Amino acid sequence: MLTITRPRRNRKSQAIRDLIKETELSVNQLIYPLFVIDGKDTSIPVESMPGINRFTIDKLLTEVKECVALGINSFALFPVVEEKLKDKMATYSYNEKCFYLKAINTVKQKFPEICVMTDVAMDPYSSDGHDGIVENGKILNDETLEVLGKMSLAQAKAGADIIGPSDMMDGRVGYIRSLLDDEGFTEASIMSYTAKYASSFYGPFRDALDSAPKSGDKKTYQMDFRNAKEALVEAQLDVEEGADFLMVKPALAYLDVIKSLKESFDLPIAAYNVSGEYAMVKAADERGWLDGRATMIESLTSIKRAGADIILTYFAKEFAKQR
Repeated sequence: MLTITRPRRNRKSQAIRDLIKETELSVNQLIYPLFVIDGKDTSIPVESMPGINRFTIDKLLTEVKECVALGINSFALFPVVEEKLKDKMATYSYNEKCFYLKAINTVKQKFPEICVMTDVAMDPYSSDGHDGIVENGKILNDETLEVLGKMSLAQAKAGADIIGPSDMMDGRVGYIRSLLDDEGFTEASIMSYTAKYASSFYGPFRDALDSAPKSGDKKTYQMDFRNAKEALVEAQLDVEEGADFLMVKPALAYLDVIKSLKESFDLPIAAYNVSGEYAMVKAADERGWLDGRATMIESLTSIKRAGADIILTYFAKEFAKQR
């Protein structure tokens, strides 16, 4: 065969492949999601997410310390709230005695140099299990914004670096930005869950938080997985309303959306490598069907290659150990 160009010449050794690699994945680009529970000296495994646990605050501090030693400096905290503390208006979310707010404050006091991201949505605290106020089977948009605002303000006061509205209510980024600014929290960033799809990949997360809807589903506010252009509309609104980061969730089934947002907007793009994506790799690895480590690295690299500047992933600690 006569050919001048032979691309395989640039693949012939690991050293050459490393010289010309187009995508570099770093632990500095990862945010590690952690689940927080009330109580003391307790760590409870999440059965559907091998290697992931729910931590009381004291155990959480130990986990964060281990992660910081591995080079992980950014964390997203999620609360696991007892049913008795839930109500229709999610009032516990901004109660000054809320253990989640205490967790944010304690972690920031102990590790002031790290980045703590929070979650803003009603579902962990709602007796209905939805991200907004439920009335006659409908999710009320504008009325929900007031609750989300109170929640965001409480988290900012606790010391959150990044506020993460995951609710998908219309106008919530602008409402939260205005409230935070009016209250003097102009340095609190907002990472909007811009394109959060109504996905089948969230199952293990809902198990971890025990926050599944008590009735219906979330399709009237989370995005339809058949739509991609709609993400550009959501992103444009979030930019105009004052978001500092745009997020796509889930990640692996939405690489095209990540790429689209990266090409269309100048803000940093985040992607959430969600619980179901994590659980599938772990389950296949346990059965010997996949090489878990190799699949983890390939999956995370694909998200980065698609255009994500930041990746929220349950693989963060495992990836950091592999460096």
